[in-house]
Amino acid sequence: MESKIVVDTLRRLRRLRTSPAVRALVQETRVEADDLIAALFVHEKIGPPEAVASMPGVFRHSLAELVKECRALSGLGIRAIAIFPCVEPQRKDTTGSEALNRDALILRAIREIKRSLPELIVIADVALDPYTSHGHDGLLNESGTDVDNDRTVEALARMAVLQAEAGADWVAPSDMMDGRVRVIRRALDAAGFSQTAILSYAAKFASAFYGPFRDAIGSQRAAGSAYLDKRTYQLNPANAREAIQEALLDESEGADLLMVKPAGPYLDILHALRARTLLPLVAYQVSGEYAQIQAAARNGWLDLKKARDESLLAIKRAGADMIITYFARAMAEALRTRGS
Repeated sequence: MESKIVVDTLRRLRRLRTSPAVRALVQETRVEADDLIAALFVHEKIGPPEAVASMPGVFRHSLAELVKECRALSGLGIRAIAIFPCVEPQRKDTTGSEALNRDALILRAIREIKRSLPELIVIADVALDPYTSHGHDGLLNESGTDVDNDRTVEALARMAVLQAEAGADWVAPSDMMDGRVRVIRRALDAAGFSQTAILSYAAKFASAFYGPFRDAIGSQRAAGSAYLDKRTYQLNPANAREAIQEALLDESEGADLLMVKPAGPYLDILHALRARTLLPLVAYQVSGEYAQIQAAARNGWLDLKKARDESLLAIKRAGADMIITYFARAMAEALRTRGS
């Protein structure tokens, strides 16, 4: 006769996993609609939303459709959107001059959204890559071999002021130029926009996960067939300490919120930064993260909803206060359904 095995332990952690009710009571981390920021694309075309082929469920919107989408998101409890323009090729040049056009697409979009939904927080991207014919995030140096840091920062500061004038609540420099937060802060204050917040892309890595985004805004390739090399200004994926330095420098220069981008592959950076700053932290679940979950689900390899929820929960658990994500609307709809 076999002897009965007795597990001699006073602590049985499974006691607190016995039912949905118990699991809900002891759950440590939750993702709510308030935590989500919807990333949206706008273009000049008139008509129904245009699908982004590499990002199922994501669209480029006309101005009118963009406002409709923002109204729907607001109704679901989403409190903020991050807007990115898809600039027509004929409006691009080597200096990104369209970014400083007072009638630029993104400025018109901001005005329309704030006119219709003044309570919705609008986050404007401060970067030149949607506007430059070469696709870099700044002005090139005389030899054309690298981005000129200080000339780029000057243009970004002017761009941020125009966005604030249009009604942007937060301006978000995503360029990774040295010293740009301080210069933008001073420019905003001098122009009378001391209440406009700066969400700094403080730790933005030279990642392979940006491809679908560059497809969506039309900046994915420079002349030729290779993806742009942005390693002289975006962070080396191997460097954690350098990422923390970047973020803390931006805090010292006046950033109101700090961002880690991408989110999923850099949860360690997010967690480490959470321990070093009291500022709100934003994590950007980028296009490649979204696209890989969608692609795997379409092939039957993942459960879309469960993978989506788990990916967002992990980002929140690592320390993010807010998450920019292309899943924002679907997640908010799911949360509303669960709560009803």
